[in-house]
Amino acid sequence: MAAPSDLAFDPWDPAFVADPYPAYAELRAQGRARYFEPTDQWLVAHHADVSALLRDRRLGRTYLHRFSHEEFGRTPPPPEHEPFHTLNDHGMLDLEPPDHTRIRRLVSKAFTPGTVERLRPYVRRLADDLVARLVAEGGGDLLRDVAEPLPVAVIAEMLGIPESDRAPLRPWSADICGMYELNPGEEAAAKAVRASLEFSDYLRGLIAERRENPGDDLISGLIAAHDEDDRLTEQEMISTCVLLLNAGHEATVNSTVNGWWALFRHPGQLAALRADHSLVPTAVEELMRYDTPLQLFERWVLDEIEIDGQVIPRGAEIAMLFGSANHDPAVFADPSRLDLTRRDNPHISFSAGIHYCIGAPLARIELAASMTALLEQAPALRPAAEPVRRPNFVIRGLEGLAVEV
Repeated sequence: MAAPSDLAFDPWDPAFVADPYPAYAELRAQGRARYFEPTDQWLVAHHADVSALLRDRRLGRTYLHRFSHEEFGRTPPPPEHEPFHTLNDHGMLDLEPPDHTRIRRLVSKAFTPGTVERLRPYVRRLADDLVARLVAEGGGDLLRDVAEPLPVAVIAEMLGIPESDRAPLRPWSADICGMYELNPGEEAAAKAVRASLEFSDYLRGLIAERRENPGDDLISGLIAAHDEDDRLTEQEMISTCVLLLNAGHEATVNSTVNGWWALFRHPGQLAALRADHSLVPTAVEELMRYDTPLQLFERWVLDEIEIDGQVIPRGAEIAMLFGSANHDPAVFADPSRLDLTRRDNPHISFSAGIHYCIGAPLARIELAASMTALLEQAPALRPAAEPVRRPNFVIRGLEGLAVEV
């Protein structure tokens, strides 16, 4: 096993967090699976391995459908963290079949291609309005004024959360997502527990109200599921709503600000995009690849696997490095170059396999809508200050992005 000092990987080093991609190149050169003692995980950095493992049923997002904590050689989470784990562990992202299959089948009905396509005009109008306000003010914070409110409003509208109730959604989400970082501390856990309790209490009340007065929103649709094979428990419904809210905006928010900051640092590419708005679809894909919003995704080894002769035993944890996979020269020509015309772009920013992001088509529509609105209404958009990068490694983003028009 390699000592941590041997590895070009330090997720707590601000310099690494600022730009992890050169270190990823070193890590890929060091092998296909390397043990990282500080987090007790096996790092997997190559695109082919990450892509294969995302589809490998010997790995799972949970192990509790087959083993107890003790049988799996793991320590149960502290009792005081229970509200977070109850909320998190009943969402489909952290479930395996058959529960994952049952919940995803039901939720998928709200994310059919036709349903998502019908949202396109609403998303575009909302993006246009948000950008118009930014332009009227002469600029502002792209994150606060456009990147956040757009996807939050869209998923809240789908769920049927009244506009007057939406203010706490983003703070709750941010506190819950703090637990997805590597080795989160007690302060992060306390915030996540508090947010889990408050968010769950709010949704419990909203679900009760929808039982009495159903609408045409997703929560009403989940309540109305009559098929015993699909029916959700109340906790599954709460966890599903939280997951859809969190996953339904985190990647979009961070992709928006990461993407525009990358464009500002590549004026030639930005000029080409301003000259030809038909590049927007490939630009969205390339920007998600170039600066990946979710850098790391974890899986448990349910049955022993082998990577390049290295046996990884049952009970181990795999850390798949999405950001590294998206910069693998074995798959992407000149991966460190931002190329908005890149056509062959099999990035894995939306994951793969049974946990492929169910909201990926909607996220693409949101990203394209805000980009198009900014190109049309703010053709001279420029940064007003150097942004501060969030200290988080797993969920990669900026604290804000000050712009002027």
